[in-house]
Amino acid sequence: MLRTAPRLLRTICTTAAAYQHKLKLALIGQSIFGQEVYNKLRKEGHKVVGVFTVPDKNGQADPLALAAEKDGTPVFKFPRWRAKGKPIQEVVAAYKSVGAELNVLPFCTQFIPMDVIDCPKHGSIIYHPSILPRHRGASAINWTLIQGDKKAGFTIFWADDGLDTGPILLQRECDVGQNDTVDDLYNRFLFPEGIKAMVEAVHLIADGKAPRIPQPKEGATYEGIQKKENAEVVTFYGSSLFDASVPAGQELAIKGASRPGLVTKNGLVVFGNDGKMVLVRNLQFEDGKMIPASKYFSADETTALELTEEEKKMAEDIRAIWKGILSNVAVIEDSTDFFKSGASSMHVVRMLEEIKQKYSGLQLQNEDVYMATKFADFIQMAVRKFRGEDKEEELVIDYVSKNINNMTVNMPYQCFINGQFINADDGKTYDTINPADGSIIASVSSASLADVDKAVAAAKEAFENGEWRRMNARDRGQLMYRLADLMEEHQEELATIESIDSGAVYTLALKTHIGMSVQTFRYFAGWCDKIQASGLVGQHLSEHPDVRKVGFTGSTPTGKQIMKSAAANLKKVSLELGGKSPLIIFSDCELDRAVKMGMGAVYFNKGENCIAAGRLFVEESIHDEFVGKVVEEIKKMKIGDPLDRSTDHGPQNHKAHLEKLLHYCETGVKEGATLVYGGRQVHRPGFFMEPTVFTDVEDHMYIAQEESFGPVMVISKFKNGDVDGVLRRANATEYGLASGVFTKDISKALYISEKLEAGTVFINTYNKTDVAAPFGGFKLSGFGKDLGEEALHEYLRTKAITVEY
Repeated sequence: MLRTAPRLLRTICTTAAAYQHKLKLALIGQSIFGQEVYNKLRKEGHKVVGVFTVPDKNGQADPLALAAEKDGTPVFKFPRWRAKGKPIQEVVAAYKSVGAELNVLPFCTQFIPMDVIDCPKHGSIIYHPSILPRHRGASAINWTLIQGDKKAGFTIFWADDGLDTGPILLQRECDVGQNDTVDDLYNRFLFPEGIKAMVEAVHLIADGKAPRIPQPKEGATYEGIQKKENAEVVTFYGSSLFDASVPAGQELAIKGASRPGLVTKNGLVVFGNDGKMVLVRNLQFEDGKMIPASKYFSADETTALELTEEEKKMAEDIRAIWKGILSNVAVIEDSTDFFKSGASSMHVVRMLEEIKQKYSGLQLQNEDVYMATKFADFIQMAVRKFRGEDKEEELVIDYVSKNINNMTVNMPYQCFINGQFINADDGKTYDTINPADGSIIASVSSASLADVDKAVAAAKEAFENGEWRRMNARDRGQLMYRLADLMEEHQEELATIESIDSGAVYTLALKTHIGMSVQTFRYFAGWCDKIQASGLVGQHLSEHPDVRKVGFTGSTPTGKQIMKSAAANLKKVSLELGGKSPLIIFSDCELDRAVKMGMGAVYFNKGENCIAAGRLFVEESIHDEFVGKVVEEIKKMKIGDPLDRSTDHGPQNHKAHLEKLLHYCETGVKEGATLVYGGRQVHRPGFFMEPTVFTDVEDHMYIAQEESFGPVMVISKFKNGDVDGVLRRANATEYGLASGVFTKDISKALYISEKLEAGTVFINTYNKTDVAAPFGGFKLSGFGKDLGEEALHEYLRTKAITVEY
């Protein structure tokens, strides 16, 4: 009795060493695996004198038969080789007529008589998906996983009259990962390496170098045969270890399990005897029907729908599409099974595309066909989708509502984890304050370390097993475009929330904070199908072993701490940190433009801007005029309610930051800098800081070296014509985020730009960024990029794959 593993799914090209001798071969087997072995052996120069495979199924020939028939190789399709335990003589005679020197059984599920096995000069070799003698018999690879083996593999052995007990010719093995499935092992190792090994084995036999190693008795296991009437067969698909806290769900009794399973919104959670959990995505029952495990208790899945006249017409149109594909089937009955009638994965694509042409509103995925293979089930599924009944349950959100800025704004205040808004694990909250008047906007859930663990586990599960991973790249891009569209649709509401939460002037929030976010999502959405192949919470995230990439925008001290934490498991990090960006203004500039742009470089978003010009170097001959014009323009600025469209200058983000800025200005005065304007809190409710100007700032002063992150203009003179001198002063900082230069001399501008040690250089402008341009700093301003194609690579892993043909 000789048989091998279930059908294999993937093909791969291989190369063998140059061997001297060639053989006449008979191939006995089936499937794509058999087809690939056949093709490779012929390519290596061996002569296949006969192919013995299974009869056509529903008018569809086996892949091995198709390949052989195309080449003109004799093909025999025997339904069986034995009758009542004895060889069928006509079959044996037909086999002997081809004159094979070696039988190769790459994928044989039939029982082959020993008259055939022993007939050729070199006998027969067969592939078995286990490291013999372990797991002899059928379903060997399943038992490898069931028994928790750390190693899987296959054996090419010499066939004998026992059950997979013949001498071993060669073996190969691989590691078994904790989330590996049968398909994983076949596709990654057993299939591609098995094809190469079969070809290698034939070469060894041809050259007289093939060993015959007796199988030891030790280590052998056998499949336990369970009577069908004693078992309810349910097959799990899409299973993976579930490494998180026990989720909420409805209990499902599972015979033999240590405790009942849980049917959750993400699938069925099964508990092993070792206490670990496995998440199962789909379930297939004995009759072949497959359902999402999350729908196990759903009455809607089993209750037949009454179709409308329009839906009946759609059903008949789909029936006609099935008939066009399954041409070998006389009539498409409700019980007709798409795959059992001979359809393949290629037919799935064709069928869905034909349906899409007729019914563009019916969005079906490949997986839907596998979940409903019978025509009646497929129609029920399609109608549910057509009606929109398959949509997910509406998200439950608790809001704080405020009537503000001529609209009602609804603001969630809970943690958003695993697709749900929930309170913090320990129930703690903190008040978020409107900086314009000091009022409480909402009491927001304060995430704990436990919440971080939940969020990371949910993100990991979504990344490894969620819809995004199974989605094609174009669909991912469409979702990101949809997000951008929704943000644009609600941009006034989002800008209002940003304004009352951070103090950003409404028009700025609308154009930049929200507008640029929309542009960013649209930019990266376009890349989707173009890719080839607070102290404790933050620290816990950066240390968490399941977080593989950290992107951080904030202060340099915090960035350093993140680097230390991330070093624990060498995770990828990109940092956009502090800055003290220099802006050099030469006397040959367009002065009014330099004044306007220079003010924007400092006061944009009340100075709370990572690339704000932290120090202005103004050439001596225009210094006083420049300062005078700046003060004149400051006096025209309207300070007030950020929701007022005419407001130029809003409040600082929070009270502590305002107090820090006041201390910053006091320090500047104490060190000898001249406070020309501002430096005080505005006399009105809220956290408003006057736009401030300092001159006579020396390089050693605190305000010349440290970032204010506020509306403080720090001005230093430089001597007329001293280009290299001002460059040295501009670069004499540990920061290198952004920089700028104003001059009409383009040669000088390009020379300055090349020498400035900063990730971004603006010439005769400032703050003019684009989502397609890479953005990031040097030195203590961090590393890595936030925008453009380079930013995309921060979130990708480059892998080199070498294949030898």
